Amino acid sequence: MQDKLFDSEAKVMEILWEKGAVSAKEVSLIAADTIGWNKNTTYTVIKKLEAKGFIRRDDPGFICTPLVSREEIQKSEASSLLNKFFGGSRKALFSALLEDEKLSDKEIKELKDLIDKR
Repeated sequence: MQDKLFDSEAKVMEILWEKGAVSAKEVSLIAADTIGWNKNTTYTVIKKLEAKGFIRRDDPGFICTPLVSREEIQKSEASSLLNKFFGGSRKALFSALLEDEKLSDKEIKELKDLIDKR
């Protein structure tokens, strides 16, 4: 995935991932209620997402459909973070994440199980 998903775009994508294919009008109403955006702001972000290929907008009703999943974005953003700040070192990333974090025995076991499955 080439294009970066900016914070404002991520907010609209969260609405689409939650609701599925919905009209641009409905997205703008949800964004007004949850984020406090006006209609023009939401429509501008929708147009940017469409231009980047993250969503498709179909007539009639300007129905917005997400073309990428939350998981695809998570993987792309995690990879970007890993490379940008940790030189590609997963060990360095996990060390930073766990340094001040108190984990339960259950969480430690779950993390170990994830590693063992690799």
